Amino acid sequence: MPATPQPRRPRRRATRVLAAAAGLATIGALAAALPASAGQDTAGGASAAGKKRTVDVQLLSFNDFHGNLQPPAGSSGQVTEKQPDGSEKKIDAGGAEYLATSLRTARKGKPYSVTAAAGDLIGASPLLSGLFHDEPTVEAMNKLGLDVTSVGNHEFDEGAKELARMQKGGCHPKDGCFEKGKKFKGADYPYLAANVTDEKTDKPILKPYWVWKHKGVKVGFIGVTLEGTPDIVSADGVKGLKFHDEIETVNKYAKILDKQGVKSIVTLIHEGGAPASQAYNYNCDSPGAGDGISGPITTIAKGITPKVDALVTGHTHAAYVCSIPDPSGKARMVTSASSFGKLYTDTTLTYDRRTKDIVRTSVKSAKSANHVVSREQAKAPDMTSLIARWDKLAAPVANQPVGFISGDIPGRGATTPEAPLGDLIADAQLAHGKSLDPETDLALMNPGGIRSDLVHKASGSEGDGAVTYGEGFTVQPFSNTVNLVDLTGAQVITGLKQQVSGSNAASPKILQISDGLTYTLDMTKSGADRVVTDSIKLDGKALDPNATYRVAMNSFLAGGGDGFAELGKGTKPLVGSDDLKAFNEYLTANSSADKPIAPPKADRITIVK
Repeated sequence: MPATPQPRRPRRRATRVLAAAAGLATIGALAAALPASAGQDTAGGASAAGKKRTVDVQLLSFNDFHGNLQPPAGSSGQVTEKQPDGSEKKIDAGGAEYLATSLRTARKGKPYSVTAAAGDLIGASPLLSGLFHDEPTVEAMNKLGLDVTSVGNHEFDEGAKELARMQKGGCHPKDGCFEKGKKFKGADYPYLAANVTDEKTDKPILKPYWVWKHKGVKVGFIGVTLEGTPDIVSADGVKGLKFHDEIETVNKYAKILDKQGVKSIVTLIHEGGAPASQAYNYNCDSPGAGDGISGPITTIAKGITPKVDALVTGHTHAAYVCSIPDPSGKARMVTSASSFGKLYTDTTLTYDRRTKDIVRTSVKSAKSANHVVSREQAKAPDMTSLIARWDKLAAPVANQPVGFISGDIPGRGATTPEAPLGDLIADAQLAHGKSLDPETDLALMNPGGIRSDLVHKASGSEGDGAVTYGEGFTVQPFSNTVNLVDLTGAQVITGLKQQVSGSNAASPKILQISDGLTYTLDMTKSGADRVVTDSIKLDGKALDPNATYRVAMNSFLAGGGDGFAELGKGTKPLVGSDDLKAFNEYLTANSSADKPIAPPKADRITIVK
């Protein structure tokens, strides 16, 4: 790595063509794949201009960065690597300084290279980015050479107007400009939102697609987020918006690109799958193509027109490189690069100049792979400077100790449905609820709202075991409030059953529960029956379906988010403080340097496998 950052690629502005947003419907079958390899003359020879028939296009991609400019801590900052002997190794990875170096190194010697992302680059971010409404992350993405991204659900955390500001720039309407004399410039790269339309106009709120051009080579990108985004984002964030079917939308815009002469198409889709292994380098195509992955993306991939040549996916924070057959039965790359900048995917697309299409037989696992963003490589100096600049602004708030712990408390990185940090957060919300209403009985916390772990080792000068405001912010960055509602016992039971049924049947969302609430989760059963009704107890007594319970939960759950519609039916609502304040106050009141909080045992839910 050179001592100074590599210059921005001059092709970026010159070669971008922002596609017009019009047209509809499905597309025809792919042209027959040609057996040529890049750099070889094929039947028909070279073009009249003397150019070779095919050229390799490098597609670098990543997803779910979530503002992790600094290396994520604990298990959230590790990837699993399968070793030749079958064992697994944990590798520390991620951070903008290392991601920039990895991408710049990968581009060397690749004259045709485009970098794309599949959403959630911002939102649910650590304090260094989140405190400044993710302006630092957008600036970092500009510097590391991102060409295009789809939106994800977290791009809507602060609503469509704030997302538009991320694209176009301008100072925050409430907090203003964060640096004296500097105005936020916005993203150099386009955000694509093909399946997100304005309720009044029915038009996409952002560009639906974009075409990358370089020396006669054209590749179109269509960007979509999951149709279920309104179910996992606060109502205010998606107010006035419609989210449409992913397959129908992609097929519609693929036809538009096809009519414009763009035959090579990549879809950036913020929806993903569940790989059979957590190792980033496992074989997803064993025993057959795509057999190593399940989840929503498998159905979507099989329904998207064969005109699309590759799918870059995200949302599930998983790592995979799979060949899932398209509707014509032909293998097609479907990739995801974990999260937080810990991995990037390098895919080779062989472009045929005559057909203007990708030679699909060349898009195989052998030509696409995930690579670790190692922390043993050199840091990108421009990213180091960027982090230092914003860190100086954040330091007065970020470095304040709020509590103490005696060991690591896994949250996002927990390997069990019930996370120790989930129990701690639920207990904090129960305590806050009791401070508002002493009759509060229990608390529930959605697992997706826990964004990181609490790590015992000091991240700065605060000392081992100290939990700083910044670390707490990283765990709970959403600014939800802690709400109290009345629910009947029957409604609480139904809410617990919705963890494993309805929209959560395929991918269960196990609520984190406060001290005193216990039950059995029998994973040998299916659907709602997995929650054993007569095992649900509060303080050792069976939950009474006819009794009324005062329940604390964050405003997202209280609104029925994450598929918990029953929890959204509570009565007698009372709004408390924001969840981060409640958490910090609990840590401060219940811990000290001499008496730190021990990691909870996470034994409130009995799991039967």
